Amino acid sequence: MGFGAQIKANLIWAKNNAESVVAIVLAVTMSVLGIVDVIPADLVGKVIPLTLGVVAFAMLRDRWRQESVNEKVEQTVADVADTLHQLHERLDRTATIDELLTSTQRTLDGLAAVRFALGNEVSDVLAQARTGTDRWIFKGGTGAHTRVVTLPDCVRQALHDRRELLVRMEILDPTNVELCDRYAALYRSLAEGAEDDARTWTGKGTQIELYATILSACWHKQRLPHLLDIEIGLTSSVSMFRWDLSSRYLIVTQRGPRFPAMIIERGRPYYDSWSIELRTSFAESRRVPIDRALTVQLAEQPGIAEVRELFDALELSLPADYDDADVDDIVAKALRDSARPLRGAGDQLGVG
Repeated sequence: MGFGAQIKANLIWAKNNAESVVAIVLAVTMSVLGIVDVIPADLVGKVIPLTLGVVAFAMLRDRWRQESVNEKVEQTVADVADTLHQLHERLDRTATIDELLTSTQRTLDGLAAVRFALGNEVSDVLAQARTGTDRWIFKGGTGAHTRVVTLPDCVRQALHDRRELLVRMEILDPTNVELCDRYAALYRSLAEGAEDDARTWTGKGTQIELYATILSACWHKQRLPHLLDIEIGLTSSVSMFRWDLSSRYLIVTQRGPRFPAMIIERGRPYYDSWSIELRTSFAESRRVPIDRALTVQLAEQPGIAEVRELFDALELSLPADYDDADVDDIVAKALRDSARPLRGAGDQLGVG
């Protein structure tokens, strides 16, 4: 610091502390003059109160300044606290927006992983799903499409490749007459126009489709006891949707080819989630003791007596009012049904 700057700084300090400087100079001057008897002692005594007054004034001014500074500091602290509070609220809103954006992105990613198909494209994807698969998990109504198309094709491929095949089906309980009636009534209510085949669906037609699916599973199990691991669970829940899961795809359909199917490839979001959901749902269903089917030998074209004996062994005895024509209908649907892409209750077009 230069000499001029030093003088300037000293002058500023003296200005800010003038009262203290005056008091000190006055006190020192009067003390020295009193000591050397230049001024009378009584004058020195009179000057002392004046000096003390100056000192007191300087102290009061310093205290006032300090209080003023404290008020400013407190106001500054309050302003800073308010600013921090506002900043915290903005950060909270920012975090909420960030969470919303993240959730939206996840939803969009999930939607991007789902594609939709109609008509023949659904049949094509189902065929792709069957190719080379080592499993087929189904949950739905009567399992007609699984019985007519999926099971024979998957069994044929497994036999050709000499590999194991797991088939798990969760279908409606055929012994629950009220359930079968509700299923048929649901689809009659969803019929589109007077010519819609769904209007002809009946509870008994639903039962026959279900018995045919179970008979078909037992028939295939007897012919491939070591390669085919097949399980059937019976549920009392009616749903409009059907789930088909292979080692490559999850395909969710409803009613028939007029309605779009959702297709999710393995490795995409929801494939594993739905796989767990289907396994959990199957675990809560009533299991058909399908291994008992091995105790009743079924011919290539099972007879009426064999079929009745089979369902007795499975503890799914046919209703007492089922005549031989009804049993023949079950056998025909189980083993000789035409491989139309989609079939439903009461032998009508739809997804079973």
